[in-house]
Amino acid sequence: MHKISEVGSHVTQGARGLRDSTFTRFPIIFSLLTTFGLVATLYGFEKVIDKIDILSDHPEILLVVGLATLAGTGTLYKKLS
Repeated sequence: MHKISEVGSHVTQGARGLRDSTFTRFPIIFSLLTTFGLVATLYGFEKVIDKIDILSDHPEILLVVGLATLAGTGTLYKKLS
């Protein structure tokens, strides 16, 4: 079992070096791709919410659901850490 852990550690170290060097060589591309991914995800959530009639017709319900979600995940995070 120890040998498998060593191999995994070696592979992780090699991948980390490749990842770090690629990011340092192309920071603008990675920043743009990351920004695109974030914006696309948020826009997708917006489109899904628009299709749910009760949430699009009553933004106060959406606000309460959003705040409750943030409070719940924050509480869960505190318990897990």
